[in-house]
Amino acid sequence: MILICCTSGFSQVQGPGEARFVFSGVVRDASTTEPLPNTQIFIRRSFVTASEQDGTFAVSVSRRDTLVFRLLGYQPAYLYVSDTLTGKEFLAGVYMKTDTLSIGEVIIVPRPVNLRTEIFKPPPAPNQELENAKYNMAVSSYQGKMSVGKLGDPASNYSVMHQQMRTYAFEKGTIPSDRIVGFSPFMIVPAAYLLINGFPQKPSAMKPNLTRQEMEQLHQRYLESKGIRK
Repeated sequence: MILICCTSGFSQVQGPGEARFVFSGVVRDASTTEPLPNTQIFIRRSFVTASEQDGTFAVSVSRRDTLVFRLLGYQPAYLYVSDTLTGKEFLAGVYMKTDTLSIGEVIIVPRPVNLRTEIFKPPPAPNQELENAKYNMAVSSYQGKMSVGKLGDPASNYSVMHQQMRTYAFEKGTIPSDRIVGFSPFMIVPAAYLLINGFPQKPSAMKPNLTRQEMEQLHQRYLESKGIRK
């Protein structure tokens, strides 16, 4: 369950012509309401940040973005940013449910009484049929590696022969097709820009600045949605 409420103020990243919002909130366990630290937050399948030790987080989003909250042992929570939102900063209370997994039957075998005896016990007698099978497989493998298939032999690899014929017919004396690298003059400008300015730095993660009053407000709304009065 995710609770959303708008707050007053200005966005930390709001700029001219940009439609971005700031979502600040806290991630809690839906049953115990305890904060969940290190919850991974994804936007459009890309990892953005993780919740703090007290469960708080802050992310910058755009319209129609989808936020996904993931934590081991919990079901993922999804938040879709509507394009009809009015405001710049929002509070979000994310309450995640535990993900229960059922495992199959587990068979527990008792430990041998004398483990040292089991380790140093002589190996069983060799099986003649198993030894014959190993020998026959080794001989067959060796014959397959040493034999040279002839043209038209059904045992030869047709795809390899076809590739060799194509190379001799169309590419002899030229650069092989698997070594040709595409190049366009339009690639010079962005390559020169990256060499001069370097790769763009990833924006630093935002720090949540929720007050105790805002966190209590989110928690109170969650309790009211569950029909609990406090």
